[in-house]
Amino acid sequence: MTELLNNREYKKEQLKKLLLRIHEGEDVNKLKEEFRRVLSGISPLEIPIIEQELVKEGVSAKDIAKMCDLHVELFREAVAGTEELEEKDLPDGHPLKTLYLENKEIMKDSEMLNLYARTLATTRDERMREEILGVLEEIVGNLRKVGFTHYNREEMLTFPYIERRGLTAIATVLWTKHDEIRFMVKRLAELLRKRNEVPWEEFVERFKEKAGEASFALSDMVFRENNIYYPTLKALLSDGEWKAIRMQEDEIGYYKINPPAWDPGEDVKPLHPWEINPELGVEELLSLPKEVQQALKGQPLEFDKTELKRDGDIDLGTGYVSIEELKAIFEALPVDVTFIDRDDRVRFFSPGERIFARTPSVLGRPVQLCHPPKSVHIVNKILKAFKEGRKKEAAFWLRLGPKYVYIKYVPLFDEEGNYLGTLEMTMDIAPYKEIDGEKRLLDWRD
Repeated sequence: MTELLNNREYKKEQLKKLLLRIHEGEDVNKLKEEFRRVLSGISPLEIPIIEQELVKEGVSAKDIAKMCDLHVELFREAVAGTEELEEKDLPDGHPLKTLYLENKEIMKDSEMLNLYARTLATTRDERMREEILGVLEEIVGNLRKVGFTHYNREEMLTFPYIERRGLTAIATVLWTKHDEIRFMVKRLAELLRKRNEVPWEEFVERFKEKAGEASFALSDMVFRENNIYYPTLKALLSDGEWKAIRMQEDEIGYYKINPPAWDPGEDVKPLHPWEINPELGVEELLSLPKEVQQALKGQPLEFDKTELKRDGDIDLGTGYVSIEELKAIFEALPVDVTFIDRDDRVRFFSPGERIFARTPSVLGRPVQLCHPPKSVHIVNKILKAFKEGRKKEAAFWLRLGPKYVYIKYVPLFDEEGNYLGTLEMTMDIAPYKEIDGEKRLLDWRD
């Protein structure tokens, strides 16, 4: 047994050395056979742990992502006989089953993308070309949604749980690969949109090349998730964590899948990342797959034990802040906020950004007395409509010198639908109307 464990550790070290040699610029083709030999004795579940170690040793997530294409390609051969966790073993509606089912759709669409791109390159009939282009536009349009749904759910809903347990490198590498795929698919959409701006032969060859790259990247990510990431999630996450994930999934959406409701039971409490104990105790370690146990052996993880809610914090429903932090937040907002309670009295106004003058003397004052007598009837009309539930907002905009002022009133209600008051938001939108194009990079000079 000791010999077996030592052999496993030896192969893990060998793989790390090979990956670092690629990082240092050694010819990948010359290392393929060595990769095959080493990978033949390593479980898919060990790869994320090895990547974690590489990050700690100074290899960037971007470099590891570049290596993924090679070791996933070779890994496909090395683990051909490994039994894969199937979605059929999971109940309908379980978030992990949904991810598996989406990957089937992603795989189909990536294969169709490559097939139609190659067909387009060999088609001479003009009518057929237009039909194929129409199909390709639909496929690319669908694949762009992968980033907004499938990848986004992984990044926003599952990554926090493994990061909490100290496996930050897994999330970082996967997110890097996700962004590479997002860029690839976006580039395909741009090529299709601008196809009439270049000669046909130039367009079709370039599109075929880029479609092949995107198809390969998408299929590799499916393989990587199904054989590495999802088994890791299956081993680490409890029903309570999956329940919390399922409660949030609908807000982000799905890729070609409409999962039914799923609940492990009313007695199971949903657990958010900040609510779990990130440490893996003896019993939890023993419940993990043997491959994970061996991968973690001798590799202490840096658990994130940060407490989200502190003494004195206010529970805002979507987070916790102190009084001092809340004041600072209101002061930093580029909007002037005033709250009028259910009795039409001014209860609060935000500090910082000011369009109209506000002083503490207005607090407790009937809002009608804060306006000129000639406009009081308008104020009362708005409040009456809000209280009766007939209107959901009232908006105005006007020019005050160089400022272009936008004013919006909205009614506020509690969970039972009872009227709480009205919020007034005022903002100078002149600077925003001048914005054009995009700014994606930071342009600081120091």
